Amino acid sequence: MKKNQIMLYFSWVVALIATLGSLYFSEIKQFIPCELCWYQRIFMYPLVLILGIGTFYQDISVRRFALPMAFIGWCISLYHYLVQKVPGLAEVTPCTNGVPCSGQYINWLGFITIPFLALTAFTFIIIFCLMMKKDNQAS
Repeated sequence: MKKNQIMLYFSWVVALIATLGSLYFSEIKQFIPCELCWYQRIFMYPLVLILGIGTFYQDISVRRFALPMAFIGWCISLYHYLVQKVPGLAEVTPCTNGVPCSGQYINWLGFITIPFLALTAFTFIIIFCLMMKKDNQAS
């Protein structure tokens, strides 16, 4: 297997695990997503299809769609994580209805929250996509 195919496959697996984890928290654990969680989902869920199709067809050109989506999702996740962990930002949050964005359903080891998990997933997807090279540049 070529390096590009492996990176594409890893990207898809990360997006799939993140999506399944998100669905587990909302559908099984019954955690109600806040507004920023919904925005993160908007950018993560399609990555499963985009990267999955790219993996199936061994087409790394899907990264041109995946990278911008992952980067925007990464920015939202970072902001959401800062809203949770930096007290001064909690009041600035756009969440006005339902669950506050500063709420933490999980806080494993004192720093791992749901936005942190999303941030980690987006980070891995970005790294794997950046590691893909065009065929004439592949090693």
